[in-house]
Amino acid sequence: MKRYFITGLLVWIPLGITIWALSFLIGTLDQSLLLLPEALQPRSLFGYHIHGLGVILTLLVVFLTGLVATNINGQRLVMFWEGLLRRIPVVKSTYYSVKQVSDTLFTSKGEAFKKVLLVNYPHHDSWMLAFQTALPGAEVESHLKDEYVGVYVPTTPNPTSGFYLLMRRSDVIELEMSVDVALRYIISMGVIAPESKVAKFPGRRLAPEVAPEAASR
Repeated sequence: MKRYFITGLLVWIPLGITIWALSFLIGTLDQSLLLLPEALQPRSLFGYHIHGLGVILTLLVVFLTGLVATNINGQRLVMFWEGLLRRIPVVKSTYYSVKQVSDTLFTSKGEAFKKVLLVNYPHHDSWMLAFQTALPGAEVESHLKDEYVGVYVPTTPNPTSGFYLLMRRSDVIELEMSVDVALRYIISMGVIAPESKVAKFPGRRLAPEVAPEAASR
């Protein structure tokens, strides 16, 4: 009976969590329908609420915003809007901090969270998966003797919390593992292990960056 009960839990727990997460997400996005006038809301038009319609509205608004912001007139409108926010003290600091992080994470030009690393943490005899973020800033870099790289070490099973470390480039190992595979590995607490291509330490240490003129020689 114990084995059957555990087997049943293994079937229903992931299904229940998935249904709960989707229900929470759809319910949250359905709140965007409140932005519509009362006469255009589904309850007024059809007499009942349509679940999931807010998801379509949200995706449509995000898509149209990106479509408008990619042309010249849209870019001017965004610059004008940001100019207004720049004049509001509290909003300015919050908005630009979030914007800088989102631009770094989601733009194709950014290198943050594009590489999976293997690092010694919290002591020399243990290893953890981490993500490369960015190089140290100018003021921080001036106090470092060797070449360092920014590393984010996530916690398990919640990778949104973790530690930001500056580690020597020569002390971290760059893996061929994708970010998605690494996140599944971390969230599952090591249960869902990626397929191993090599027997041990499937990666390479980050080589020091060489200046273009030195590389040309």
